[in-house]
Amino acid sequence: MKITTKVEKFTSPLYLESGRILEPYELIYETYGELNSDKSNVVIVTHALTGSHHAAGTYEGDRKAGWWDGMIGSSKPIDTDKFFVICVNVIGSCFGSTGPLSPKHPSSESYRLKFPVITVTDMVRAQRILYDRLGIHKALAIIGGSMGGMQALCFAIEHPNFASKHIILASTYATSPWAIAFNKVAREAVINDPLFKDGMYDPKEIKNSGLAGLSIGRMCGYISYLSPDTMEKKFARDYVSTDGLYELFGRFEVERYLDYNGLNFVNWFDPLSFLYITKAINIFDARRNFDSLEDSLSEIKSNLTLISFSSDLLFLPCEMKTIHQTMCEIGKSKQSKYIEIESSYGHDAFLVEIDKFSHIVKEALKER
Repeated sequence: MKITTKVEKFTSPLYLESGRILEPYELIYETYGELNSDKSNVVIVTHALTGSHHAAGTYEGDRKAGWWDGMIGSSKPIDTDKFFVICVNVIGSCFGSTGPLSPKHPSSESYRLKFPVITVTDMVRAQRILYDRLGIHKALAIIGGSMGGMQALCFAIEHPNFASKHIILASTYATSPWAIAFNKVAREAVINDPLFKDGMYDPKEIKNSGLAGLSIGRMCGYISYLSPDTMEKKFARDYVSTDGLYELFGRFEVERYLDYNGLNFVNWFDPLSFLYITKAINIFDARRNFDSLEDSLSEIKSNLTLISFSSDLLFLPCEMKTIHQTMCEIGKSKQSKYIEIESSYGHDAFLVEIDKFSHIVKEALKER
């Protein structure tokens, strides 16, 4: 599989929903496969909160493949022998696109907390500008899970002529109070960590010494990504063998696992990006700027494939089902298909249990 990573620089302003502008800005993206002569085989993959443009394959020296490697590649559901696949790192992230630690032109100082609040609409608008520059004015499909699903739905509503199909997994039409509450706890942990220093921390320093607030934020998020069943299967009530049961700070295996994930997260994700992207997720509401969900979904001209997971506690299946039911109510039933996957894994099933839904994605890409 041919993998290409590129950075595009833009000097024209990106007008944001907040009324502010981002100028200049950069987007890093990765492509897989070959673009055909009439550019009709483009499939766009959109990533979730902590994802990046590196969705598949491995770089030289890497031990771990891209975050959706099981889905993207030769003879895989998103078949790179047939499709030209693009994944763009969203603005606000910390993997190469312009974000809070990028220099604020014309100075060399980072934006930090002066970076503008961004929304999913802004993320999508920036990508749309990139595709125009690349001469791609039409995509076959846009596919994403979780925050990636928010982007896919946003594309369908706000850029209705751009793609023929939108495949949305484990997502929602509006972030619920339940999900916002999880993000609130995580965000407060970061903001109130003394080492955060009101956003003026040294990135190298926290990678060496850690940032407890970001670790706690990751733990909080991780709980929402799994289900009680998965926690039971992974850890049960097992206790760390080297810890004493009656030691105050002795740990159950689930606690040790959360410690590990929290501490490791600081090594590869940035606290400011975490704050800005969780804010964008909290703001997301497909009804915003419309009178109702019916009004917003009325803009859609493409076919939707909506895939939920029965044990998802972050974005409940009923939220995805509501999109389908609303499409049916407004006379667009032929454009919408809803499938609830039976799963005990939780929200992260869209990343882990690929065998349960890969055939649905493959068929959706085939359908005319």
